[in-house]
Amino acid sequence: MKTVLCLTAAALALPAAASAQIAGEAHSYTVGDREYEGYVARQTTLDEPLGTVLIVHDWDGLTDYEMRRADMLAAQGYTAFAIDVYGADEDPQSVDENRALSGALYEDREEFRARLMGSIEAARALDGTTDAMVLMGYCFGGAATLEAARAGADLAGFATFHAGLDLPEGQDYAGVTAPVTLFHGSADPVSGMDAMAATLTAMQEAGVTHDARIFGGARHSFTVWGSDDYVLEADRESWDGLMTFLDDTFR
Repeated sequence: MKTVLCLTAAALALPAAASAQIAGEAHSYTVGDREYEGYVARQTTLDEPLGTVLIVHDWDGLTDYEMRRADMLAAQGYTAFAIDVYGADEDPQSVDENRALSGALYEDREEFRARLMGSIEAARALDGTTDAMVLMGYCFGGAATLEAARAGADLAGFATFHAGLDLPEGQDYAGVTAPVTLFHGSADPVSGMDAMAATLTAMQEAGVTHDARIFGGARHSFTVWGSDDYVLEADRESWDGLMTFLDDTFR
C-alpha cells in the first residue's frame, strides 16, 4: 500500500457529514500463511457505525482510490475495510503486472475464494465492525464481489461497479444468500450488455434478489477519477444508488 489517508468529510466534499472526523489506517492480517495489508476507515464521532462495508480493489491492487472510497463511506457513518487479495508483498506497477496478478486468481478460483473468505473473516475480527456486512468492488473488485457471492459468503449484500461479469465454467448463482446490486455502463467493452443480460437471467433463475442500474453510453471505469471513461453524472448517481442500497440493507 502506497499511502495512508486521514481525511475530514469536508475534504471529501460530503457536507452532510461535515463535522465528522475520519480515521484511516493500514491493517495487516493473514490468510493461510501469507500476509495481506488492507485499509480501515472509521468515523470517530460515532458510538456505533451504521454498518460495515468491505471493498475489493481493482486489478492494480489496493491504491489511493479504494482508500478514498473507504473514507467516503466512513464519512457517511459506515466502518469501511478495503481488503487486499494480492498480498502485502505485491505492488503492481504496470498493465502486464496487473494482468498477471488478476489472471492468476481468475485461473485458480479456489485460491481466489480462499483469499476473499479469509479477508471477510479478518474484517469480522476488527474493532468497530458490525455483524452485518456488505461487500463491494470496482472492475476486478466487482468480479471478485460476484465470486464471493457465488461462493456463498455469509454477508448482508453485494454491490458491483463496472464488474467483470463472465460466469466461470461450472459456477452458478444458486449459493448466493443476499441481495446483489449492479451498476454498469451500457457501452462497457469489457462486459457488455449480453454479459449483463446473462448475469441477470442467471440470478433470476437462481432466485437471487437483485437489481441493476445501467448508465446509457457509459464505458468501463466510469467511476474512476482521471480515467478516460470517467462520467461525473454516472459516478454520482451510482454512488447515490449505493447509499440507498446500504440504507435498505442495514436499517
